[in-house]
Amino acid sequence: MSIAGQILIVDDEPKLRALFKRIISLEGYIVFEANDLRTAKKLLLREEIDIILCDVRLPDGSGVDFIHQTKLEYSHIELILFTAYGNIADGVQAMKHGAFDYLMKGDDNDKILPILSKALEKVQLQKRVYKLEKDIKVIFGFENIIGKSSIIKETILIAKKIAPSDISVLLLGETGTGKELFARAIHSGSNRVHKPFVAINCSAFSKELLESELFGHKAGAFTGAIREKYGLLEEAHEGTLFLDEIGEMDIELQAKLLRVLEVNEFFKVGDSKTSRVDIRIISATNKDLYQEVQAGRFREDLYYRLNVFNIKLPSLTERKVDIPVLAKYFIDIYSKKMNKHITEMSSSFTEKLNGHHWRGNIRELKNVIERAVIMCDEPFLTQEHLPNDFQSMILENNHSVKSAFDLETIEKHHIQKVLHFTRGNKMEAARLLKIGVATLYRKLETYGLSAS
Repeated sequence: MSIAGQILIVDDEPKLRALFKRIISLEGYIVFEANDLRTAKKLLLREEIDIILCDVRLPDGSGVDFIHQTKLEYSHIELILFTAYGNIADGVQAMKHGAFDYLMKGDDNDKILPILSKALEKVQLQKRVYKLEKDIKVIFGFENIIGKSSIIKETILIAKKIAPSDISVLLLGETGTGKELFARAIHSGSNRVHKPFVAINCSAFSKELLESELFGHKAGAFTGAIREKYGLLEEAHEGTLFLDEIGEMDIELQAKLLRVLEVNEFFKVGDSKTSRVDIRIISATNKDLYQEVQAGRFREDLYYRLNVFNIKLPSLTERKVDIPVLAKYFIDIYSKKMNKHITEMSSSFTEKLNGHHWRGNIRELKNVIERAVIMCDEPFLTQEHLPNDFQSMILENNHSVKSAFDLETIEKHHIQKVLHFTRGNKMEAARLLKIGVATLYRKLETYGLSAS
Protein backbone atom coordinates (compact mmCIF):
# COMPACT_ATOMS: atom_id res chain seq x y z
CA MET A 1 0.00 0.00 0.00
CA SER A 2 1.20 3.53 -0.77
CA ILE A 3 1.57 6.26 1.83
CA ALA A 4 -1.85 7.94 1.62
CA GLY A 5 -1.74 10.83 -0.81
CA GLN A 6 -4.80 12.85 -1.78
CA ILE A 7 -5.72 12.62 -5.46
CA LEU A 8 -8.28 14.71 -7.36
CA ILE A 9 -9.69 13.31 -10.62
CA VAL A 10 -11.21 16.00 -12.89
CA ASP A 11 -13.14 14.49 -15.81
CA ASP A 12 -16.69 14.80 -17.14
CA GLU A 13 -16.97 11.07 -17.94
CA PRO A 14 -18.41 9.27 -14.84
CA LYS A 15 -17.33 5.81 -16.00
CA LEU A 16 -13.72 6.89 -16.51
CA ARG A 17 -13.66 8.61 -13.13
CA ALA A 18 -15.08 5.49 -11.46
CA LEU A 19 -12.47 3.25 -13.17
CA PHE A 20 -9.55 5.42 -12.13
CA LYS A 21 -10.93 5.86 -8.64
CA ARG A 22 -11.10 2.10 -8.19
CA ILE A 23 -7.54 1.53 -9.51
CA ILE A 24 -6.06 4.34 -7.41
CA SER A 25 -8.04 3.67 -4.18
CA LEU A 26 -6.84 0.06 -4.08
CA GLU A 27 -3.27 1.45 -3.70
CA GLY A 28 -4.20 3.34 -0.54
CA TYR A 29 -4.71 6.80 -2.03
CA ILE A 30 -7.59 9.02 -0.93
CA VAL A 31 -9.52 9.99 -4.06
CA PHE A 32 -11.79 12.98 -4.76
CA GLU A 33 -13.84 13.50 -7.93
CA ALA A 34 -14.93 16.56 -9.93
CA ASN A 35 -16.85 16.63 -13.21
CA ASP A 36 -15.87 20.21 -14.06
CA LEU A 37 -13.34 22.93 -13.19
CA ARG A 38 -15.77 24.83 -10.94
CA THR A 39 -16.15 21.80 -8.66
CA ALA A 40 -12.39 21.11 -8.79
CA LYS A 41 -11.57 24.65 -7.62
CA LYS A 42 -13.98 24.31 -4.68
CA LEU A 43 -12.33 21.04 -3.66
CA LEU A 44 -8.89 22.65 -3.82
CA LEU A 45 -10.04 25.27 -1.30
CA ARG A 46 -11.48 22.61 1.03
CA GLU A 47 -9.04 19.69 0.78
CA GLU A 48 -5.24 19.34 0.84
CA ILE A 49 -4.77 17.80 -2.60
CA ASP A 50 -1.38 16.36 -3.58
CA ILE A 51 -1.95 15.31 -7.20
CA ILE A 52 -4.55 16.24 -9.82
CA LEU A 53 -5.50 14.02 -12.79
CA CYS A 54 -7.20 16.32 -15.27
CA ASP A 55 -8.85 15.93 -18.67
CA VAL A 56 -7.89 18.33 -21.49
CA ARG A 57 -11.45 19.28 -22.41
CA LEU A 58 -14.00 19.99 -19.72
CA PRO A 59 -17.51 21.52 -19.87
CA ASP A 60 -16.38 24.84 -18.41
CA GLY A 61 -12.84 25.26 -19.68
CA SER A 62 -9.46 23.93 -20.76
CA GLY A 63 -7.49 21.46 -18.66
CA VAL A 64 -4.23 22.95 -19.99
CA ASP A 65 -5.21 26.42 -18.76
CA PHE A 66 -6.36 24.94 -15.45
CA ILE A 67 -2.97 23.27 -14.97
CA HIS A 68 -1.18 26.56 -15.60
CA GLN A 69 -3.35 28.51 -13.16
CA THR A 70 -3.27 25.81 -10.47
CA LYS A 71 0.51 25.55 -10.60
CA LEU A 72 0.77 29.31 -10.03
CA GLU A 73 -1.54 29.18 -7.00
CA TYR A 74 -0.54 25.78 -5.55
CA SER A 75 3.09 25.19 -6.46
CA HIS A 76 3.33 22.00 -4.34
CA ILE A 77 0.56 20.18 -6.26
CA GLU A 78 1.61 17.91 -9.14
CA LEU A 79 -0.70 17.73 -12.16
CA ILE A 80 -1.12 14.93 -14.71
CA LEU A 81 -3.10 15.54 -17.89
CA PHE A 82 -5.45 13.11 -19.70
CA THR A 83 -5.15 13.58 -23.45
CA ALA A 84 -6.35 11.69 -26.49
CA TYR A 85 -4.51 10.56 -29.62
CA GLY A 86 -4.10 13.50 -31.91
CA ASN A 87 -3.86 15.88 -28.94
CA ILE A 88 -0.28 15.16 -27.89
CA ALA A 89 0.40 18.85 -28.47
CA ASP A 90 -1.90 19.55 -25.51
CA GLY A 91 0.23 17.27 -23.35
CA VAL A 92 3.43 19.02 -24.44
CA GLN A 93 1.86 22.41 -23.77
CA ALA A 94 0.74 21.23 -20.32
CA MET A 95 4.31 20.08 -19.52
CA LYS A 96 5.56 23.55 -20.40
CA HIS A 97 3.08 24.99 -17.92
CA GLY A 98 4.33 22.75 -15.10
CA ALA A 99 2.45 19.45 -15.53
CA PHE A 100 4.25 16.41 -14.09
CA ASP A 101 3.29 14.14 -17.01
CA TYR A 102 0.46 13.29 -19.42
CA LEU A 103 -1.43 10.06 -20.18
CA MET A 104 -3.11 8.82 -23.33
CA LYS A 105 -6.75 8.47 -22.42
CA GLY A 106 -7.92 4.87 -22.34
CA ASP A 107 -4.59 3.32 -23.32
CA ASP A 108 -2.19 4.21 -20.46
CA ASN A 109 -4.18 2.77 -17.56
CA ASP A 110 -1.27 0.50 -16.60
CA LYS A 111 1.06 3.50 -16.40
CA ILE A 112 -1.02 5.54 -14.00
CA LEU A 113 0.14 3.95 -10.73
CA PRO A 114 3.91 4.26 -11.42
CA ILE A 115 3.39 7.89 -12.50
CA LEU A 116 1.33 8.63 -9.38
CA SER A 117 4.01 7.06 -7.19
CA LYS A 118 6.75 9.23 -8.70
CA ALA A 119 4.58 12.35 -8.51
CA LEU A 120 3.80 11.70 -4.83
CA GLU A 121 7.50 11.28 -4.08
CA LYS A 122 8.10 14.71 -5.58
CA VAL A 123 5.22 16.23 -3.59
CA GLN A 124 6.51 14.77 -0.32
CA LEU A 125 10.03 16.02 -1.06
CA GLN A 126 8.66 19.51 -1.75
CA LYS A 127 6.75 19.41 1.53
CA ARG A 128 9.89 18.41 3.45
CA VAL A 129 11.89 21.18 1.79
CA TYR A 130 9.14 23.69 2.57
CA LYS A 131 9.06 22.59 6.23
CA LEU A 132 12.86 22.75 6.45
CA GLU A 133 12.88 26.25 4.97
CA LYS A 134 10.14 27.30 7.37
CA ASP A 135 12.08 25.87 10.33
CA ILE A 136 15.26 27.64 9.19
CA LYS A 137 13.38 30.94 9.01
CA VAL A 138 12.12 30.39 12.55
CA ILE A 139 15.58 29.45 13.84
CA PHE A 140 17.50 32.20 12.07
CA GLY A 141 14.81 34.77 11.26
CA PHE A 142 13.97 38.01 13.02
CA GLU A 143 11.43 36.09 15.14
CA ASN A 144 14.39 34.52 16.96
CA ILE A 145 15.73 37.89 18.15
CA ILE A 146 14.46 38.17 21.72
CA GLY A 147 13.48 41.49 23.25
CA LYS A 148 10.63 43.88 23.94
CA SER A 149 12.54 47.13 24.44
CA SER A 150 11.81 49.96 22.03
CA ILE A 151 15.46 50.19 20.97
CA ILE A 152 15.71 46.53 19.91
CA LYS A 153 12.31 46.69 18.16
CA GLU A 154 13.48 49.72 16.21
CA THR A 155 16.75 47.98 15.30
CA ILE A 156 14.85 44.91 14.06
CA LEU A 157 12.50 47.10 12.01
CA ILE A 158 15.45 48.79 10.26
CA ALA A 159 17.11 45.42 9.56
CA LYS A 160 13.85 44.02 8.14
CA LYS A 161 13.54 46.95 5.76
CA ILE A 162 16.99 46.49 4.24
CA ALA A 163 16.97 42.65 4.27
CA PRO A 164 15.25 42.18 0.85
CA SER A 165 17.77 44.46 -0.88
CA ASP A 166 21.23 43.40 -2.00
CA ILE A 167 23.19 46.25 -0.43
CA SER A 168 26.22 45.70 1.78
CA VAL A 169 25.48 46.08 5.49
CA LEU A 170 27.87 47.01 8.28
CA LEU A 171 26.78 45.86 11.76
CA LEU A 172 28.25 47.93 14.59
CA GLY A 173 28.20 47.20 18.30
CA GLU A 174 29.99 45.87 21.32
CA THR A 175 31.14 42.27 21.61
CA GLY A 176 28.29 39.89 22.35
CA THR A 177 25.42 42.06 21.08
CA GLY A 178 24.26 39.47 18.53
CA LYS A 179 25.83 40.67 15.28
CA GLU A 180 25.91 37.21 13.68
CA LEU A 181 22.31 36.59 14.76
CA PHE A 182 21.28 39.81 12.97
CA ALA A 183 23.36 38.87 9.91
CA ARG A 184 21.59 35.50 9.67
CA ALA A 185 18.19 37.18 10.12
CA ILE A 186 18.97 39.64 7.32
CA HIS A 187 19.99 36.71 5.09
CA SER A 188 16.79 34.79 5.95
CA GLY A 189 14.74 37.86 5.03
CA SER A 190 16.48 38.32 1.68
CA ASN A 191 15.96 36.85 -1.78
CA ARG A 192 19.11 34.79 -1.16
CA VAL A 193 17.52 32.81 1.69
CA HIS A 194 17.67 29.54 -0.27
CA LYS A 195 21.39 30.00 -0.93
CA PRO A 196 24.33 29.57 1.50
CA PHE A 197 25.06 31.77 4.50
CA VAL A 198 28.80 31.58 5.17
CA ALA A 199 30.44 33.23 8.19
CA ILE A 200 34.07 33.81 9.13
CA ASN A 201 35.77 35.67 11.97
CA CYS A 202 38.57 37.71 10.44
CA SER A 203 40.43 37.96 13.75
CA ALA A 204 40.77 34.18 14.06
CA PHE A 205 43.30 33.75 11.22
CA SER A 206 46.68 35.05 10.20
CA LYS A 207 46.85 37.09 6.99
CA GLU A 208 47.99 34.11 4.90
CA LEU A 209 45.42 31.69 6.31
CA LEU A 210 42.59 34.20 5.99
CA GLU A 211 43.49 34.82 2.34
CA SER A 212 43.42 31.09 1.63
CA GLU A 213 40.14 30.63 3.54
CA LEU A 214 38.42 33.49 1.71
CA PHE A 215 39.78 33.19 -1.81
CA GLY A 216 40.87 29.55 -1.98
CA HIS A 217 44.05 28.40 -3.67
CA LYS A 218 45.33 26.44 -6.64
CA ALA A 219 47.18 23.18 -6.18
CA GLY A 220 50.88 23.89 -5.63
CA ALA A 221 50.29 27.54 -4.70
CA PHE A 222 52.41 27.02 -1.58
CA THR A 223 54.00 24.23 0.44
CA GLY A 224 51.28 21.83 1.54
CA ALA A 225 48.76 22.95 -1.08
CA ILE A 226 48.34 19.44 -2.51
CA ARG A 227 45.01 20.06 -4.20
CA GLU A 228 42.87 22.99 -5.25
CA LYS A 229 40.79 24.52 -2.46
CA TYR A 230 37.50 26.36 -2.84
CA GLY A 231 37.38 29.51 -0.74
CA LEU A 232 34.47 30.85 1.26
CA LEU A 233 33.68 33.32 -1.50
CA GLU A 234 32.87 30.43 -3.82
CA GLU A 235 31.00 28.57 -1.09
CA ALA A 236 28.82 31.64 -0.56
CA HIS A 237 28.09 32.03 -4.30
CA GLU A 238 24.59 33.50 -4.79
CA GLY A 239 24.25 33.67 -1.00
CA THR A 240 25.60 35.83 1.83
CA LEU A 241 29.14 36.12 3.22
CA PHE A 242 29.36 37.39 6.80
CA LEU A 243 32.72 38.91 7.73
CA ASP A 244 32.89 39.29 11.49
CA GLU A 245 35.57 41.51 13.06
CA ILE A 246 36.26 43.06 9.64
CA GLY A 247 38.41 45.70 11.33
CA GLU A 248 41.07 43.04 11.99
CA MET A 249 41.59 42.23 8.31
CA ASP A 250 45.09 42.93 6.96
CA ILE A 251 45.19 46.00 4.72
CA GLU A 252 46.57 43.99 1.74
CA LEU A 253 43.60 41.62 1.92
CA GLN A 254 41.29 44.63 2.12
CA ALA A 255 42.38 45.58 -1.41
CA LYS A 256 41.47 42.10 -2.68
CA LEU A 257 38.09 42.20 -0.94
CA LEU A 258 37.44 45.62 -2.51
CA ARG A 259 37.84 44.06 -5.97
CA VAL A 260 35.15 41.52 -5.13
CA LEU A 261 32.76 44.30 -4.12
CA GLU A 262 33.54 46.38 -7.20
CA VAL A 263 33.65 43.83 -10.04
CA ASN A 264 32.48 40.53 -8.47
CA GLU A 265 35.70 38.73 -9.26
CA PHE A 266 38.88 37.65 -7.49
CA PHE A 267 42.11 35.72 -7.87
CA LYS A 268 42.65 32.47 -6.03
CA VAL A 269 46.02 32.19 -4.32
CA GLY A 270 48.45 31.00 -6.99
CA ASP A 271 46.02 31.49 -9.88
CA SER A 272 46.51 33.79 -12.87
CA LYS A 273 42.87 33.69 -13.95
CA THR A 274 40.02 35.45 -12.21
CA SER A 275 37.01 33.68 -10.72
CA ARG A 276 33.59 35.32 -10.71
CA VAL A 277 31.19 35.28 -7.80
CA ASP A 278 27.79 36.70 -6.91
CA ILE A 279 27.49 37.37 -3.18
CA ARG A 280 26.05 39.81 -0.69
CA ILE A 281 28.48 40.91 2.01
CA ILE A 282 27.47 41.67 5.57
CA SER A 283 30.32 42.74 7.82
CA ALA A 284 30.58 43.48 11.53
CA THR A 285 32.96 45.19 13.91
CA ASN A 286 33.19 46.49 17.47
CA LYS A 287 35.79 49.03 16.35
CA ASP A 288 35.26 52.57 15.11
CA LEU A 289 36.15 51.91 11.47
CA TYR A 290 36.23 55.60 10.59
CA GLN A 291 38.93 56.13 13.23
CA GLU A 292 40.76 53.11 11.75
CA VAL A 293 40.58 54.83 8.34
CA GLN A 294 41.98 58.05 9.85
CA ALA A 295 44.81 56.05 11.42
CA GLY A 296 45.64 54.41 8.08
CA ARG A 297 44.76 50.90 9.24
CA PHE A 298 41.64 50.53 7.11
CA ARG A 299 41.08 51.44 3.48
CA GLU A 300 38.74 54.38 3.02
CA ASP A 301 37.35 53.07 -0.29
CA LEU A 302 36.55 49.68 1.28
CA TYR A 303 34.98 51.40 4.28
CA TYR A 304 32.47 53.20 2.06
CA ARG A 305 31.78 50.01 0.07
CA LEU A 306 31.00 48.05 3.23
CA ASN A 307 29.19 50.91 4.93
CA VAL A 308 26.46 51.39 2.34
CA PHE A 309 24.06 50.89 5.24
CA ASN A 310 25.03 50.47 8.88
CA ILE A 311 23.03 49.23 11.84
CA LYS A 312 24.11 49.95 15.40
CA LEU A 313 23.18 47.07 17.71
CA PRO A 314 22.36 48.22 21.24
CA SER A 315 24.33 46.98 24.25
CA LEU A 316 22.53 45.10 27.00
CA THR A 317 22.93 48.15 29.25
CA GLU A 318 20.90 50.15 26.69
CA ARG A 319 18.09 47.59 26.78
CA LYS A 320 17.82 46.66 30.47
CA VAL A 321 14.15 45.82 30.14
CA ASP A 322 15.18 42.85 27.97
CA ILE A 323 17.49 41.30 30.59
CA PRO A 324 14.75 39.27 32.39
CA VAL A 325 13.22 38.27 29.03
CA LEU A 326 16.55 37.01 27.69
CA ALA A 327 17.35 35.33 31.02
CA LYS A 328 14.04 33.41 30.91
CA TYR A 329 14.74 32.40 27.31
CA PHE A 330 18.16 30.98 28.25
CA ILE A 331 16.76 29.32 31.39
CA ASP A 332 14.23 27.43 29.25
CA ILE A 333 16.95 26.33 26.82
CA TYR A 334 19.42 25.08 29.44
CA SER A 335 16.75 23.54 31.68
CA LYS A 336 15.62 21.34 28.80
CA LYS A 337 19.20 20.59 27.80
CA MET A 338 20.10 19.49 31.37
CA ASN A 339 16.74 17.79 32.02
CA LYS A 340 15.89 20.16 34.87
CA HIS A 341 12.60 21.86 35.70
CA ILE A 342 13.62 25.41 36.50
CA THR A 343 10.80 27.82 35.77
CA GLU A 344 11.28 30.90 37.92
CA MET A 345 13.81 33.53 39.04
CA SER A 346 13.72 35.06 42.51
CA SER A 347 13.42 38.84 42.79
CA SER A 348 16.95 39.01 44.18
CA PHE A 349 18.25 37.01 41.19
CA THR A 350 16.57 39.40 38.73
CA GLU A 351 17.79 42.41 40.72
CA LYS A 352 21.38 41.20 40.52
CA LEU A 353 21.07 40.63 36.77
CA ASN A 354 19.67 44.11 36.25
CA GLY A 355 22.41 45.63 38.40
CA HIS A 356 25.33 44.00 36.61
CA HIS A 357 27.51 45.79 34.05
CA TRP A 358 27.31 43.39 31.10
CA ARG A 359 30.62 44.01 29.37
CA GLY A 360 30.12 40.82 27.36
CA ASN A 361 26.49 41.69 26.68
CA ILE A 362 24.12 38.85 25.63
CA ARG A 363 26.95 36.34 25.32
CA GLU A 364 27.97 37.01 28.94
CA LEU A 365 24.35 36.79 30.13
CA LYS A 366 23.97 33.47 28.33
CA ASN A 367 27.07 32.06 30.05
CA VAL A 368 25.92 33.30 33.48
CA ILE A 369 22.50 31.67 33.05
CA GLU A 370 24.02 28.39 31.88
CA ARG A 371 26.25 28.33 34.99
CA ALA A 372 23.30 29.19 37.25
CA VAL A 373 21.20 26.36 35.80
CA ILE A 374 24.09 23.93 36.35
CA MET A 375 24.37 25.01 40.01
CA CYS A 376 20.62 24.95 40.69
CA ASP A 377 18.76 21.86 41.96
CA GLU A 378 15.52 23.69 42.74
CA PRO A 379 12.58 24.88 40.61
CA PHE A 380 13.77 28.51 40.78
CA LEU A 381 17.03 30.44 40.59
CA THR A 382 18.23 32.63 43.45
CA GLN A 383 21.16 35.00 43.78
CA GLU A 384 23.21 32.22 45.42
CA HIS A 385 23.37 30.56 41.99
CA LEU A 386 25.18 33.57 40.50
CA PRO A 387 28.97 33.99 40.34
CA ASN A 388 30.67 35.70 43.29
CA ASP A 389 31.24 38.99 41.51
CA PHE A 390 27.45 39.51 41.50
CA GLN A 391 27.24 39.35 45.27
CA SER A 392 28.95 42.59 46.26
CA MET A 393 28.70 44.93 43.29
CA ILE A 394 25.84 47.19 42.18
CA LEU A 395 25.68 48.85 38.78
CA GLU A 396 24.67 52.51 38.70
CA ASN A 397 22.93 54.00 35.66
CA ASN A 398 26.10 55.83 34.63
CA HIS A 399 27.81 52.43 34.12
CA SER A 400 30.22 52.99 37.03
CA VAL A 401 30.57 50.27 39.69
CA LYS A 402 29.98 51.22 43.31
CA SER A 403 32.07 48.91 45.51
CA ALA A 404 31.63 48.55 49.24
CA PHE A 405 34.97 49.26 50.92
CA ASP A 406 34.04 48.57 54.55
CA LEU A 407 35.89 45.65 56.14
CA GLU A 408 32.76 43.57 56.80
CA THR A 409 31.72 43.59 53.13
CA ILE A 410 35.27 42.79 51.99
CA GLU A 411 35.48 39.92 54.51
CA LYS A 412 32.08 38.59 53.46
CA HIS A 413 33.07 38.67 49.79
CA HIS A 414 36.39 36.98 50.52
CA ILE A 415 34.73 34.17 52.47
CA GLN A 416 32.34 33.62 49.55
CA LYS A 417 35.27 33.35 47.12
CA VAL A 418 37.10 30.86 49.34
CA LEU A 419 33.96 28.74 49.77
CA HIS A 420 33.45 28.78 46.01
CA PHE A 421 37.07 27.70 45.55
CA THR A 422 36.66 24.79 48.00
CA ARG A 423 33.27 23.87 46.47
CA GLY A 424 31.56 24.44 49.84
CA ASN A 425 34.03 22.44 51.95
CA LYS A 426 33.95 24.35 55.28
CA MET A 427 36.91 22.51 56.83
CA GLU A 428 39.12 23.34 53.86
CA ALA A 429 37.80 26.92 53.71
CA ALA A 430 38.57 27.46 57.42
CA ARG A 431 42.10 26.09 56.88
CA LEU A 432 42.74 28.46 53.96
CA LEU A 433 41.29 31.40 55.90
CA LYS A 434 43.41 30.40 58.92
CA ILE A 435 40.45 30.51 61.29
CA GLY A 436 38.60 27.87 63.30
CA VAL A 437 35.62 26.04 61.82
CA ALA A 438 33.37 27.38 64.60
CA THR A 439 34.52 30.92 63.75
CA LEU A 440 33.72 30.33 60.08
CA TYR A 441 30.20 29.11 60.89
CA ARG A 442 29.65 32.13 63.14
CA LYS A 443 30.71 34.49 60.35
CA LEU A 444 28.47 32.67 57.87
CA GLU A 445 25.54 33.21 60.23
CA THR A 446 26.48 36.88 60.81
CA TYR A 447 26.73 37.64 57.09
CA GLY A 448 23.64 35.62 56.18
CA LEU A 449 25.61 33.24 54.00
CA SER A 450 24.54 29.68 53.28
CA ALA A 451 26.21 27.13 55.59
CA SER A 452 25.13 24.15 53.48
